[in-house]
Amino acid sequence: MPTLVSRICFESKFSGFMALALRSRSALRKAAPAFSFHSGAEAAGSGADRRTGAAAAATGAAILAAVATIYSTWKSETARSDAGDFALDPNEWRKFRLLEAKPVTHNTRRYRFALDDDAQLGLNVASCLLTKAAMGTKKDGKPNVIIRPYTPISDPDVRGHFDLLVKTYPQGKMSKYFAALRPGDTLEMKGPIPKLPYSANMKERIGMIAGGTGITPMFQVLNEILKNPEDKTQVSLIYANLTPDDILLKNELDKLAEKHPNFKVLFEDYQTSTLVFPRKTDACLQVFYVVDKPTRYWGGGSGFITKDILVKGLPPPSDGNLIMVCGPPGLMNHISGDKAPDKSQGQLTGLLKSMGYTEDQVYKF
Repeated sequence: MPTLVSRICFESKFSGFMALALRSRSALRKAAPAFSFHSGAEAAGSGADRRTGAAAAATGAAILAAVATIYSTWKSETARSDAGDFALDPNEWRKFRLLEAKPVTHNTRRYRFALDDDAQLGLNVASCLLTKAAMGTKKDGKPNVIIRPYTPISDPDVRGHFDLLVKTYPQGKMSKYFAALRPGDTLEMKGPIPKLPYSANMKERIGMIAGGTGITPMFQVLNEILKNPEDKTQVSLIYANLTPDDILLKNELDKLAEKHPNFKVLFEDYQTSTLVFPRKTDACLQVFYVVDKPTRYWGGGSGFITKDILVKGLPPPSDGNLIMVCGPPGLMNHISGDKAPDKSQGQLTGLLKSMGYTEDQVYKF
């Protein structure tokens, strides 16, 4: 059975070829109106019409044969992938060895796990993985198994390792299990769990709203956009945290601003409380930091994310734009409404609903 990753990667490629076939079919119908593309039968009429129909049939057959060849090639390639090109498997729990755990903030660490030197993790953008750990026993004596999803922040193309960003919560069972891991320990994982399949230039503008560790899927998508010079997507990120010291991946985001001339970090002037945004033509990626408890000389926003911040920092409602949201329940309910109990997208509520966005224009991680 081809892997989930291979299927998702193939979807966009195969749909492109099918679109070509469909456009060709439309053109053939215009060239020979009476010709039946599906049956390959010749059109009734003059000899010229029949010759036109025969030529169209040959062309159509060639297109479909090419598509069939591509599909056959994909099947063989994914079969090879199943043999071990990807470290993750969506149907099997596999153990991964911890290489190191580096502090990022007072309660968050970056955990690096080992892969074989020539192996990739096997993630598409955007997707996550599941972690599993047995912690104690249940009343019936069976192991108490904890399963939690995490989004890797390392590039999916990197070989030899991958990174998870995990914040330790006082009541977080899995996060405390992570905190107890030492280099050489192993943790069971499986995946990928596909979220939003991203492709270059799928939207003109993307607005992101993240809180705390909700930055991880955003960071995954951001890197995918910025590493591709052909991707012209305009991106804005509004990122909320408790204090300036709690901002995760800030160094990485600021380095992206230094590396990419079309990327600027935005701020709120603490003396005038004025949001400062560059002109749309000046930046591909715009970032605005918001904290609940600012320090004296904090240059970003403070307090809750307001409608005014969203109006100034996000692209307007449009089918050509997309808003992504990820964060703790309080932020989700305030901005967009949380996901449904079955983990589907659920109804759109909150500030985004009041601003005129539709459910098709918002994605909740």
